[in-house]
Amino acid sequence: MTGFAHELERKEVTKTEIPVFHVGDSLDVHVRIKEGEKERIQIFSGVCIARKGGGLRETFTVRRIVEGEGVERIFPLHSPNVAQIGVKRAGKVRRAKLYYLRGREGKAARIKEKLATR
Repeated sequence: MTGFAHELERKEVTKTEIPVFHVGDSLDVHVRIKEGEKERIQIFSGVCIARKGGGLRETFTVRRIVEGEGVERIFPLHSPNVAQIGVKRAGKVRRAKLYYLRGREGKAARIKEKLATR
């Protein structure tokens, strides 16, 4: 990447205020949905199972269970359609990608909570 493009990307990344979250955390992702002329916010709650890329191209994957079926959504981190990201619970995991959760259900898919240190 050229110096100018790198500098431009760095400025854009620092513009948006994104909370610190890691793979394994339970998130509330507030997504802007435009239906015709109206715009509304929809909340997608689930566990962050992956983060990929860097800079403006960074994405994260959130997984949740809806009516017994696993649903995953990939969000660009710096997308204008992502209104807000809320961290509900910090998870304690030892992997960068939690794709193994796809094959698990019920209590086997639980993630331990990371307790705050003093």
